Amino acid sequence: MASNEKARSAAEIVAAEWSAALSYGWDLINPAVPRAAYRHPSLRVLWPMVSHGVLYLSRCTQWPWTSDVGTAYPLAKGGYRVRRDSDNTLLGEVDTTEEAYELIAATLPEGCGPAVDGTPDDL
Repeated sequence: MASNEKARSAAEIVAAEWSAALSYGWDLINPAVPRAAYRHPSLRVLWPMVSHGVLYLSRCTQWPWTSDVGTAYPLAKGGYRVRRDSDNTLLGEVDTTEEAYELIAATLPEGCGPAVDGTPDDL
């Protein structure tokens, strides 16, 4: 398979997963969360997944997913704590969903590009 076919395939896989994440209701996640992330072109090309009401973003489409992209965890008091799990870095605490995803977009790993169809070994 040519590399451009692989890239297109990965892009299609990511787009399909975003379509699903954007359709989720309150039973899975606050619908504003995937919408806020999707507004950022640099985040829109990453693999989205939802677990326990949290949106995770990965640079690959297969497990084990990467953990070097920030994640916004909702706080009981309101707002979000934004952390990067790969090195346990607290990126900040913010008041709004929009601010959380602006912070995540601003702190992407160097060279972070579209998700690859594969595992971290394929990056």
